[in-house]
Amino acid sequence: MQPIKGITLKLIAVMLFIVMSSLIKAASEHVPAGQTVFYRSAFAIPVILIWLWYRQELKTGLKVQSPIGHFWRGFVGTAAMGMMFAGLGLLPLPEVTALGYAAPLMTVVFAAMFLNEKVGVFRISAVALGLVGVMIVLSPRLSTLSGPTVETGAAVGAVLVLMGALCAALAQIYIRKLVATEQTAAIVFYFSLTSTLLSLLTLPLGWVWPTQAEWVYLILAGLIGGLAQIFLTSAYRFADASVVAPFDYASMIFALLIGYFIFDEVPTKTMLLGASLVVLAGCIIIWREHQLGLQRGKARPLKTPQG
Repeated sequence: MQPIKGITLKLIAVMLFIVMSSLIKAASEHVPAGQTVFYRSAFAIPVILIWLWYRQELKTGLKVQSPIGHFWRGFVGTAAMGMMFAGLGLLPLPEVTALGYAAPLMTVVFAAMFLNEKVGVFRISAVALGLVGVMIVLSPRLSTLSGPTVETGAAVGAVLVLMGALCAALAQIYIRKLVATEQTAAIVFYFSLTSTLLSLLTLPLGWVWPTQAEWVYLILAGLIGGLAQIFLTSAYRFADASVVAPFDYASMIFALLIGYFIFDEVPTKTMLLGASLVVLAGCIIIWREHQLGLQRGKARPLKTPQG
């Protein structure tokens, strides 16, 4: 293992995902969310295929054992992406990032519900702390539902992002099931393919002809998104998940910087407080997962060959 290399690759991936979100946000004033999903997914496919060709995994990396599993992972993942992209057009970038952190918290709950994973009081308490943070971030938005149109739009954006986080958590559950039989390359590729095809269903809702600048934003978003996925996948080749996972939260730093300098978005104290609680809860859950992993590792040698 090479933890420093893994951490570096994870930080690059996190930064690229935030840059991708910024490009989507820049185009979202005029381009519908379904259309941005299409460009984000379609232009990621060539990047992923080149990567697989470079790794000589084109033949083996695209074989699947569970086509229906890939479809459902793609379906909920596409829904998550669409709602997140819609939220980017209505909310500041750091706020969307903070609300997106609800996804790993919900994954813990869904893993207990659908995968029969044992979740103790410690992790449930961390999830509860994180959800308190989410409600703090949401509170200013939900209190304006009866206000002016702009304020109502922001409230709708907050709800969309939270629903997107919910779908992202469900996507993680499908991924946990798929990794038992499928290669990582196949999961990444078929998600991009499925989301590209599903996004075409939004054509009747009114796609637009992008401006020259929007074309650049959308194509770059797809290419950078595909590249970010490769860096993310590679990070886990060089370091344990418990080592690199906490660096997901570096995205808040990048989001705050880009939001402030590019979009003139100044974060509120309420948003920062709520985001801090969500980040703290996420780090607690990651730490606990690491501890449980160590315990399971120590227990394995004590088992007989028959289990």
